[in-house]
Amino acid sequence: MVTRNENAVTFSVQDEDHTLANPVRFMLNKNPHVSFTGYSITHPAEKILNLRVQTTGEITSTEAFRQALNSVIDVCQHVKSPVCSLFSNTAMAAMKVVELFCHC
Repeated sequence: MVTRNENAVTFSVQDEDHTLANPVRFMLNKNPHVSFTGYSITHPAEKILNLRVQTTGEITSTEAFRQALNSVIDVCQHVKSPVCSLFSNTAMAAMKVVELFCHC
């Protein structure tokens, strides 16, 4: 973390890229206490994400970043359950079809 003050911080995250950066930036932009957020990837071979977060001062940049990460986790968990259920049901149905036609 590179910091000048608590309300304007650039976080450097190793081994991350646009996959994490875009949803985190989206969640940060939804936060009314965040005045600016942006990111850059230093080089594709290095995979270092630099994420800049500036807040209005009502919360720190670190707190805004933490909230955004938690929001991304919540969305992923919300999506994960029905997707896993769908694949599980599809796999079971496929096995029944195989049993019917193959007499295994």
